[in-house]
Amino acid sequence: MNQRPGNQLFDAYFTARDMRQVFCDQGRVQAMLDFEAALARAEARVGLIPQAAVASIEAACKAEHYDFAALGDAIATAGNSAIPLVKALGKQIAQSDAEAERYVHLGATSQDVMDTGLVLQLRRALQLIDADLAQLGETLATQAWRYVATPLAGRTWLQHATPVTLGMKIAGWLGAVTRSRQRLLELKPRLLVLQFGGASGTLAALGDQAMPIAEALAAELQLTLPEQPWHTQRDRLVEFGAVLGLVAGSLGKLGRDVSLLMQTEAGEVFEPSAPGKGGSSTMPHKRNPVGAAVLIGAATRVPGLLSTLFSAMPQEHERSLGLWHAEWETLPEICCLVSGSLQQALLVADGLEVDADRMTRNLDLTQGLVLAEAVSIVLAQRVGRDTAHHLLEQCCKRAVAEQRHLRAVLGDEPQVTAELSDAELDHLLDPAHYLGQAHTWVERAVAEHFALTA
Repeated sequence: MNQRPGNQLFDAYFTARDMRQVFCDQGRVQAMLDFEAALARAEARVGLIPQAAVASIEAACKAEHYDFAALGDAIATAGNSAIPLVKALGKQIAQSDAEAERYVHLGATSQDVMDTGLVLQLRRALQLIDADLAQLGETLATQAWRYVATPLAGRTWLQHATPVTLGMKIAGWLGAVTRSRQRLLELKPRLLVLQFGGASGTLAALGDQAMPIAEALAAELQLTLPEQPWHTQRDRLVEFGAVLGLVAGSLGKLGRDVSLLMQTEAGEVFEPSAPGKGGSSTMPHKRNPVGAAVLIGAATRVPGLLSTLFSAMPQEHERSLGLWHAEWETLPEICCLVSGSLQQALLVADGLEVDADRMTRNLDLTQGLVLAEAVSIVLAQRVGRDTAHHLLEQCCKRAVAEQRHLRAVLGDEPQVTAELSDAELDHLLDPAHYLGQAHTWVERAVAEHFALTA
């Protein structure tokens, strides 16, 4: 079997191997042949074609029988992949059973073959993505609990804010994964449907046997028979692409957080290390976030691909010119990018390396300023909000100007010590005592994950 030259240098980095097998040339061709074999079985079941023809048709519906390079050349003339494939299928069958060749592709149109073949591929893609999301959710749930009480600086506008916990941050990633799994579960019945309408969507060529054949074909392929063919109604595919866009974006958020925490200036959380991973061609000391790069890269590329799917929605009449064609490589590419992102996310999440001591040191970089709110809230209850806020603001400015810890400045301020004891100030300026509902957020995110998994 001849293969065209391929671009595979980056494939292992950006695409999971199992997903590439779904959307490689063989995967595409086999999915279309699965439609043709199922069509023959369905038409034989209702008596439109002889049962004796089915075995010969099925035997020829094996992708390894076909020259993909020759099919590719023929597509350039034919305008789609089904036309040359059906011709090649007929020739393959005729070599052993000329009678059976008469019954190939009866009543179907090219788009029926291609769209239903795509749905069969998407069913497998959906299984792979959901399995990876479930595994990622499990890993993140474990990590969230592991670090539920590990404080680190919250960061708003890239500046230190009040303390959070690493478990809370991970629970945020987990919640997004859970919601993506819920969305995929909800759209599955809308996506996994048969496309079968014949020339203009009426199945007129099959006469009174059209609906029995359509029902039998859907049953053969284990797909739902929709209310009508959807040749130019593409919302099902676009919905799936949109949800994958959300997956890519959520994983990009995870990657962005990890890469920022890996920065030399932070040094709090790291991707797992491995020989040869994340190095530099010139700098021996480098440890680059190569997994996060894939997550961020996919989150950057998928929206552009998704815009193509949305742009291709207003398709003309009963069969589109060009807009349908724009979909052919777009949705598979989205699936491949998301699969690669998930593979990297699984590696990153499972092997997170955490430097809790560095987190503690970083929390004190502002010398207590990140806990000014904690003091202000308590002091406000005793001297009033405006007075407390103004007093803490002045103390913070003094701490910065004098390069002193806020605790020392507060201890020297009579208006503060008149209201708060040394023990109270020590308590208020301890990050572990100002974590709010961080534990609760972890608990709720993990519970929601397990509720979906159960």
